[in-house]
Amino acid sequence: MDYPSLFHLAIPVTDISQTKAFYCERLGCQAGRETPQALILNFYGHQVVAHKTAEPLSPQQGIYPRHFGLVFLQAEHWQQFCDRVQAQAIPFVIAPKLRFAGEMTEHSTFFIADPFHNLLEFKFYRYPEAIFGQREFAAVGDR
Repeated sequence: MDYPSLFHLAIPVTDISQTKAFYCERLGCQAGRETPQALILNFYGHQVVAHKTAEPLSPQQGIYPRHFGLVFLQAEHWQQFCDRVQAQAIPFVIAPKLRFAGEMTEHSTFFIADPFHNLLEFKFYRYPEAIFGQREFAAVGDR
């Protein structure tokens, strides 16, 4: 299927104003519709909806199985975003690093967490064909 589309993701949060401050003021997303129970975010061209929950939110052990983020198509854009995160003093869960160096699946990556323990990964692949392809390479993640 090759339909023009945007990605949609719903995430749990416990405070809408804190969500807005983190995603809009610190990460540079744009706020859309908002209610006391939900906030739509323009997550760099994709729709992330933060839904308020009363359930306790706790961090998962490690970065797997659940995280989300962006794959930048240009190295300089990844670096600029990394610089923004550092300038905003957002702590890294995993500091910027190079994975699978020298392989077709080589990519730069870093992880952060929002105030509600949702993990975000931001990466750039040296070879764009590795974003979806390169099936002959078995490595996915660091497990």
